[in-house]
Amino acid sequence: MANEEAEKKKNTTSSEAKQPLKTAKKKALGCMEWLRGWFYLVYEMLFQRILASHLQNPMPLPPINDLTCIVTGSTSGIGREIARQLAEAGAHVVMAVRSTNRAQELIRKWQEEWSGKGLPLNIEVMELDLLSLDSVARFAEAWNARMAPVHVLINNAGIFSIGEPQRFSKDGYEEHMQVNHLAPAMLSILLLPSLIRGSPSRIINVNSTMHYVGFVDPEDMNVVSGKRKYTSVVGYGGSKLAQIMFSSILHKRLPAESGISVVCNTPGIVLTNVARDLPKFLQVGYRLIPYFIFNAEEGSRSTLFAATDPQISEYCEMLKADDWPVCAYISHDCRPTNASEEAHNIETSYKVWEKTLELVGLPSDAVERLIEGEEIKCRYGNSQE
Repeated sequence: MANEEAEKKKNTTSSEAKQPLKTAKKKALGCMEWLRGWFYLVYEMLFQRILASHLQNPMPLPPINDLTCIVTGSTSGIGREIARQLAEAGAHVVMAVRSTNRAQELIRKWQEEWSGKGLPLNIEVMELDLLSLDSVARFAEAWNARMAPVHVLINNAGIFSIGEPQRFSKDGYEEHMQVNHLAPAMLSILLLPSLIRGSPSRIINVNSTMHYVGFVDPEDMNVVSGKRKYTSVVGYGGSKLAQIMFSSILHKRLPAESGISVVCNTPGIVLTNVARDLPKFLQVGYRLIPYFIFNAEEGSRSTLFAATDPQISEYCEMLKADDWPVCAYISHDCRPTNASEEAHNIETSYKVWEKTLELVGLPSDAVERLIEGEEIKCRYGNSQE
């Protein structure tokens, strides 16, 4: 008995001694991944134009007259370019935006510029505020009520409030996490009935190379526990990594017969309205290196490619068949690439999936039930219980 107690005590002591070593090793690996991420960011900025030199600008698109495309955040930056080019190629474009007046002004301008080149552009505007999950739910309810298909959902809208203090939405979530991940994830799930009607269809999530320096704690997605010091880079990078992790599980949960492809893409380092959040002295520097940084038209190419290239669906099917841990990820040069090593962490990805559904008020089996044609209850919007 004494020997058993001694052995048990020895094992406990040994386990306790190993724990700090495991923690230190994990921290060291995390630091290495973080440094690798920053190296990749600098590399992309310096060489993205060379790597994408084979691409035409603007990106030539195949005939897409029969497609209905919803584009969030389409009044500025690459979202505006995406919406305009899709409409000029013949698609029915829905501008899902917070400022509907601004979107209507853009449409009038585009129609005038397009006059005489073909049929009037088929564009409409619907209100969507990603800082309000009620707004997201109401948008999905309104669209699904039409019983109309969605062929391409482009979750483009995003924020990067560089250098700003931590802020929370009225729903209680850190703003980067809500706008860049939670709201688009919720929209993607709620629009599944319309995406099924549009099958084969696609969900395109405009991501960022910044996910390489992101980390996600599924139990601290608001970054309030004190384990990590909040910075805008922590908020933004974590939200973009969470988006890939959630997308990868959605990719796995959608059966092949649903015909829905899930893709993340990076537009590259782009000169867009993100610069408005930079300190003044950094805004000056940001504009002094235009050679290295894409303009909005160049930055829109990988998203347009992901949304329209006929081989994307085949690529997604191949990844699903091979049980690849991450969904399709398209680089700024319109080539498939690998997401970060952390994005391949399946265990964390499933935890992010579960936590995300919990935070946006959707049941854990929402995807399966929607695929089967059932209705689900959401905590937000008009269908809330």
